[in-house]
Amino acid sequence: MKYDVRQLPLISNEEIAQGIFDMRLRYEQADLPVKCGQFAHVYVPGKSLRRPISVCDASDNVLRLVYQVKGEGTEIMSRMKSGSVDVLVPLGNGFSVGSGRRFCLIGGGIGVPPMLCTAKQCDDPLIITGFRNESLVILQDDLRALGETLLCTDDGSAGRKGFVTDLLRERAADFDEVCACGPTPMLKAVAAVCRELKKPCQISLEERMGCGVGACLVCAVKVRKNGEEVMQHVCKNGPVFNAEEVVF
Repeated sequence: MKYDVRQLPLISNEEIAQGIFDMRLRYEQADLPVKCGQFAHVYVPGKSLRRPISVCDASDNVLRLVYQVKGEGTEIMSRMKSGSVDVLVPLGNGFSVGSGRRFCLIGGGIGVPPMLCTAKQCDDPLIITGFRNESLVILQDDLRALGETLLCTDDGSAGRKGFVTDLLRERAADFDEVCACGPTPMLKAVAAVCRELKKPCQISLEERMGCGVGACLVCAVKVRKNGEEVMQHVCKNGPVFNAEEVVF
């Protein structure tokens, strides 16, 4: 794995939904070699551990990180308004996408941002997004510019009332493979539907991380390899895994 520590100038850091911020950083290189599904490890002043944030986009010399305030570290991040940000990027293994197959991209909640980067690397993707309610809906205009985008909310306050798996089943004839990111219960449900539909499925897992490079062994998950259950690490072996391999 190749990764670099970068001091990136902060362009903006704005709240785009309730407790959700869009941080944009400038990089000078002609190309930041980010693969969709990879993440950045952001240093937070005053904290010993970095915060892992999925890459939302990396284009036109702008690295875009969309994150939700969940604790003291991300709350400090939300107050960054100027200067530079210490970022370790890119990290992890991303989604395997390309031409010749139509992908259904599924994002739930804060699992939606990496779908923007993924959609840019797909041909005519079908994009399904799910949120708890209207106040948390993000990135719809960005995603619609890249492919057919469907929205659902748990309470029906925006888009269709229901879950991403409802739309996944209904549109099963319209795609070849699934890439999904979101909360674990959603990923488990998506994996089960894809198994039923006999559709390949890649999922991006989220676990607490320490180092982000596979040294501290904090973010362990159980997967099946060659018929046996083994432990692998989200930061190094993932965050993207074949859904059939993950032991939920």
